[in-house]
Amino acid sequence: MISDLQRSLEAGTTTITAEVMPPRGGDPSKALDIARVLKRRVHAINITDGSRAVMRMSSLALCRLLHESGIEPVLQVACRDRNRIALQADLLGAHALGIKNLLCITGDPVRAGDQPDARPVNEFESVRLLQQVSSFNRSQDPVSRLLPDGGTTFFPGAAADPNCKSFSGLTRRLERKRDAGARFLQTQMVMDPLVLRRFCKEVADPLELPVLAGVFLLKSARNAEFINRVVPGACIPDEIISRLDQSPQPIAEGVAIAAEQVKQYLDFAQGVHMMAVKAEHLIPKILDLSGLNLQQK
Repeated sequence: MISDLQRSLEAGTTTITAEVMPPRGGDPSKALDIARVLKRRVHAINITDGSRAVMRMSSLALCRLLHESGIEPVLQVACRDRNRIALQADLLGAHALGIKNLLCITGDPVRAGDQPDARPVNEFESVRLLQQVSSFNRSQDPVSRLLPDGGTTFFPGAAADPNCKSFSGLTRRLERKRDAGARFLQTQMVMDPLVLRRFCKEVADPLELPVLAGVFLLKSARNAEFINRVVPGACIPDEIISRLDQSPQPIAEGVAIAAEQVKQYLDFAQGVHMMAVKAEHLIPKILDLSGLNLQQK
């Protein structure tokens, strides 16, 4: 049985996902409460895996808890912290736990996090991870001919950054990801519709990969300036920062900006990926303002 995410993307219909970070501790209740708020508004919820090299609960564990709650997860799998044997074990375990959707990423460098003296592994990167997922989907064992206890039926995706300065290099990289088995693309935050349009028309569409465009909720001008300073590849235009700075209610202005982006981006991309760090409860309001209501469940 295929996932709701796969069914929607393959049918060519508008698709919505949202991002939730695992807790920084052993109690998942707040993350699960956030996911329940989003349950009927999105096709799937993407659970980050060591984003920005900061320790949090296992993405796999939270994905399983979502699955048990009737909420479809997307398991992020980052290569930074595990060797190939550990990654292979986690993939097979995820399949056994009923998880279908994957986002295969290399992972942010350890130096970007709060434990910069930790030792990275990086035996795989995103392309090799996608190749491994594809091999498991073909029931291929990494050391022999066939997996003796059955293959997998994952729906794998890959990350992309439309703000990349080298479109030729980006195209080559995404072509390798497509050839390795990626079935969809989830982008980093995009703040300029012209950038997204060029990315979709010149890169993703020729590769025949559906795009979930990253929409990020900005809470203030200071928040936007901080992201521009510390997040690799972030490029928030001055006009957006000015709107936030001049607004008497910057969070409401950020919600309005995000809703405008949802409407604009769906002219080019098949769907949107909603990101609202520590303000995920506002995602339904953004979707309402954009006029996007799935009513799917």
